Amino acid sequence: MTLIAEDLLLLLLDDEKGTVAASSYLQAALGGALLVELALAGSVEVEEKRGFWHSAKVRTTAAAAPQEPVLAAALATVAEKERGAQDLVGRLGKGVKDDLFASLERRGMVEQRRDKVLGLFPRTTWPAVDSTHEDAVRRALTAALVSGAEPDERTRALVALLDALGRAHRTVEHQGMSAGEVRRRAKALADGDWAAKAVKDAIAASTAAMTAAVAAGAAAAGSS
Repeated sequence: MTLIAEDLLLLLLDDEKGTVAASSYLQAALGGALLVELALAGSVEVEEKRGFWHSAKVRTTAAAAPQEPVLAAALATVAEKERGAQDLVGRLGKGVKDDLFASLERRGMVEQRRDKVLGLFPRTTWPAVDSTHEDAVRRALTAALVSGAEPDERTRALVALLDALGRAHRTVEHQGMSAGEVRRRAKALADGDWAAKAVKDAIAASTAAMTAAVAAGAAAAGSS
């Protein structure tokens, strides 16, 4: 089974160019996805935020450590010391993109290509090789966002992350629905009472960090 972070990365990837959309806030997005995955596995719990100046804290639980190396490394970061959720999301996402792409390459979904821009600047891209899994993920998202099907927990978590990035409506074919209708459906699924408290708290903390990163990226783009 792929990680939620891997599925998110595939959905943000331009399959032909091998580059990733939303690169300015990709670190927060992948960190958020890892935090949510740990919460789904019962490996972490997120303290409920008690006020504007009080950041929600993340702690490990007594659950067994995950076997997947990227998740195990993420859990080790959580275990270092108690940190605020939004700070932790950034730490979990730092430098993890290449690890996730390497995992996807081992599964035969993407391949690494290295070249130089203008013959001078080194560049690594990850074009798609086999989109079978990505297509299945998109079908599940389309069923939930467009056809009204009841998604499983992992698909809902992915919807919540895409909604925080403002990209849920860009990920599926609308099939006659407006972009606004798809966005509203995504928000309803993300906000619904569907997950255990630890998972909901992890999603809330992750999406807050991602929303902040999206806003910061937009502000930087506007001032340039």
